[in-house]
Amino acid sequence: MPRGMFKSGRLRKIFVKTPGSNTHVQYRQRKPSKAVCAHCKKELMGVPRELPAKMRNMPKTAKRPERPYGGVLCSACMRGVMKEKARSEE
Repeated sequence: MPRGMFKSGRLRKIFVKTPGSNTHVQYRQRKPSKAVCAHCKKELMGVPRELPAKMRNMPKTAKRPERPYGGVLCSACMRGVMKEKARSEE
């Protein structure tokens, strides 16, 4: 019977085959949800879906796209914001 902490949905089960050809259950953390656009709520491309410990060890350029509002807005919404900014300056 698994311990109480393993019975919740917080951890996911991974079945691992050991060298003695037995299958053991390992419990690992679930990955976080995918990053979404702040404006249209569409899934963001180029933003990895990793555990915080892995994200800390990644370089900054791998965590989000290198453009204005990268990792916050999708490319279509970013284009719209930039157009609005340009129009308001005139």
